[in-house]
Amino acid sequence: MSWSKLKKNLESYLCPALYGRVEYSASSYRYLSDKSGTCYITVDRKNVMNMSDKTNIIKWYMTEQEIKNDSIIQIPVSVEEIETVKKESNGKVPDDRLQVIARSRKLSEYAKELMSAQSSLSKSNFVVVANHFLSTSIEESLESKDILLNVLALVDRRLGKKRILNMSEKMKLKHPIVQYFYELRLSTL
Repeated sequence: MSWSKLKKNLESYLCPALYGRVEYSASSYRYLSDKSGTCYITVDRKNVMNMSDKTNIIKWYMTEQEIKNDSIIQIPVSVEEIETVKKESNGKVPDDRLQVIARSRKLSEYAKELMSAQSSLSKSNFVVVANHFLSTSIEESLESKDILLNVLALVDRRLGKKRILNMSEKMKLKHPIVQYFYELRLSTL
């Protein structure tokens, strides 16, 4: 599918409040056969999602430790996770440390998932992911670990107000760019 047709299809799925604010753009290199060009998403004429752009307004993590040390990330820890740590330690760990250990484990897991999602996004082909989005359900795109699929689903007109409001806890565990588009979509309600 040509870029112009793909762009038109993606824009037809945009929620009405975001039409004209969110735009899909591409640049290509006409005379360089080994350069495929880059695709990016702009919001209010600002480049928001482009992995190779250093002026991005969204933080792209370079290491797992950056994620673990980021004070903005709030990871909720359930009672079951604390109980699991307690069982594994045979009750030898003080209760106040159990939550710290459970949060640290969950944060490590989250950091690995986030780094994996970022690296797959930087290697992914926007056109391939966009075509996949157009051929799958909105639920599958929202549940995917692919950042770009999440973003495309969040700006989709098929995503209802009630579902958006019920997603707030899930969004806390997503990449900052997904959280950005979630907040953008919340602002349109």
